[in-house]
Amino acid sequence: MSTTKVPFVTLNNKTRIPQLGFGTYLIPTTTAYDLVYEACKQGYRHFDTATIYKNEVEVSGGIVKFIKEEAKQTGSSFDEIRKQFYYTTKLWNDDCTSHEAATKGIDTCLQKAGELQYIDLLLIHSPLMGPKNRIATWSAMQDYDTSKVRSIGISNFGVKHIEQLLSWDGLEITPAINQLELSPWVMRPEIVKFCQQNGIELEAYCPITRGLKLTDPTITKIGEKHGVTAAQVLLRWSLQKKFIPLVKTVSLKRMAANFDFFDFELTADEMKLIDHPEAHEPTAWECTECE
Repeated sequence: MSTTKVPFVTLNNKTRIPQLGFGTYLIPTTTAYDLVYEACKQGYRHFDTATIYKNEVEVSGGIVKFIKEEAKQTGSSFDEIRKQFYYTTKLWNDDCTSHEAATKGIDTCLQKAGELQYIDLLLIHSPLMGPKNRIATWSAMQDYDTSKVRSIGISNFGVKHIEQLLSWDGLEITPAINQLELSPWVMRPEIVKFCQQNGIELEAYCPITRGLKLTDPTITKIGEKHGVTAAQVLLRWSLQKKFIPLVKTVSLKRMAANFDFFDFELTADEMKLIDHPEAHEPTAWECTECE
């Protein structure tokens, strides 16, 4: 399957990220390696994992297996094909208790990345460790060698958490990304606006609402009009909002369908019909208002 249809987003540090990622939350170690390898064959080049997912070794291993096979078949070098891939992982709260702890956490993440050699994007998984430890963790992340950690960012941060980080007098690197649950029913307009005003891109997890809204009459009607699935409508909505959606499935059929929403466009009226800016119906955790 071609990967050329996937657009790229240029981050505030001038690096580029594919505007579609494959999420691996709750994918067990027994299946993650093979599933990620199959996703590579389907055309996915952007993969998202985390320390707390406990599958970093398998996720990176599935990518490495594909890269090695592709290098052998095409006569390209491993490094040439590695550049086509984007690997994200996240530091969990236990890694974010001090500058030293965060540095050890980053080292561990790099070890688990294995033959991928570097991490394209490293995120603080949540703001739950508190103001002091958020700053200490960011200090460690921005001090790290950029040849090993190319970009750094945040996840589940609310406006006040980002404001605190941006106002820190030791700030040298602005977060490249804030990864949040974003969908038509969790639009978070204040956070989205603030991030966009400060050059921070938005990654959207649970963009298809964990399937809970796939029978929504408006979504299904729009899907029928375009000859696409409800999931594809929601992914297209996310793309047109300038988000970077992260899809997750263990079904090879849905994996292919979730990669195939680039050939149609929602009209401005359809986008407005899908929008629910006053709704707040998260399907995952909610910590954007914590201290």
